[in-house]
Amino acid sequence: MRISIIGTGYVGIVQGACFADTGNTVICMDIDKKKIKNFKKGIIPIYEPGLEEVVKRNVKDGRLVFSTNLKFAVEKSQVIFLCLPTPQSEDGSADLTHVMKVSKGIAGYLNEAKIVVSKSTVPVGTVEKMRKIFENNGKYDVQVVSNPEFLKEGSALQDSLRPDRIIIGTSDEKTADAMRELYEPFVRTGNPVIVMDEKSAELTKYAANSFLATKITFMNDLANLCEKVGADIEWIRKGIGSDPRIGKNFLFAGIGYGGSCFPKDVKALIKTSANNAHPLRILHAVDRINEDQKKVLLVKLKKHFAGKLKGKTVAIWGIAFKPQTDDIREAPAMVILSSLLKEGVTVKAHDPVAMPHAKKVYGARVQFCKTAYAALNNADALIVVTEWNEFRKPDMLYMKSIMKSPVIFDGRNIYDPEEVRNAGFVYYGIGRKIK
Repeated sequence: MRISIIGTGYVGIVQGACFADTGNTVICMDIDKKKIKNFKKGIIPIYEPGLEEVVKRNVKDGRLVFSTNLKFAVEKSQVIFLCLPTPQSEDGSADLTHVMKVSKGIAGYLNEAKIVVSKSTVPVGTVEKMRKIFENNGKYDVQVVSNPEFLKEGSALQDSLRPDRIIIGTSDEKTADAMRELYEPFVRTGNPVIVMDEKSAELTKYAANSFLATKITFMNDLANLCEKVGADIEWIRKGIGSDPRIGKNFLFAGIGYGGSCFPKDVKALIKTSANNAHPLRILHAVDRINEDQKKVLLVKLKKHFAGKLKGKTVAIWGIAFKPQTDDIREAPAMVILSSLLKEGVTVKAHDPVAMPHAKKVYGARVQFCKTAYAALNNADALIVVTEWNEFRKPDMLYMKSIMKSPVIFDGRNIYDPEEVRNAGFVYYGIGRKIK
């Protein structure tokens, strides 16, 4: 098929590269001239394992091209995917400015019947609004489809090439068949392609992310109870995760979720529920608890130093909201870094890939270190924020020798408390029992 991807952010470039890799001719269009110029040179602006190789291969073979010309992208394609940002508005709702503006632009350039696919995360009823735009401004028939993405940063390429499921929201059977054909190479092992109505498809994305956020938050809240009663959240995780009705994923306690999806989508669904006079009370609690959870280690840090943080030096391992990405949006580390700076703490931080983004926010106020050990030199404490693999098996004896005081605040429970204590450290985890 001839496909256009409008918007080359995280979702757009990954999806475009994967469609091209299965033989389709793909145009990736964006108004950001610098970004498009870099793509043409093979420079990828995001960190995603394996993506650069796929992009370069398909550019070389002529299946993947980049453009800033919307008219060109519309006229040369049969299927147009909108992979546009839907940022959070002040009231928590999703801002559809980009989606509606581009829809009007597409309507003006139509040269034949098209399928327009909403890949962005949008509130219920957005496809209906887009359809009215094409009916009122276009001369050709346009079928608008809701096709939400379920990519996880750090494994987005594999999620796209081997999706758990494909959701297609359309009431037109011919359009559904065309979408099934497009996705057929990705579901050859039998993972389902589920066709449903447009509103259900739109709500499915919000429901999925909000449910996962709820699962994470439940474990974090339970971990805090564990500390009160003397239980260990890791044993509880293993105990309930073995129940197939619950499952093992998203049960790890920590310092809250972040990123570009969960926080925004939870708030957007809260807003949708309020607008429809059915407030989702569970999600209100999830949102509130998650914000509090990002500050849990700060409370422990203050208590350990008897409230006297000014003048201390704290090492931070991990800035990205999760491993295998450079994304710092809504990352717990950002809350921790900002709070420490306000307390007059000297902050030394290391992250394998996210430091350039953090430098844009903090500049010289934070000492960004080339290695994890460099951040520990003369530090009064270490806070582990992101569970990068390189942090999991450090040389504890060496760490102790270069730190001013051996204290570890483990925000992702990646260490065995007893092993850390036996190495001579004071250890604080999330819901862990210390004998």
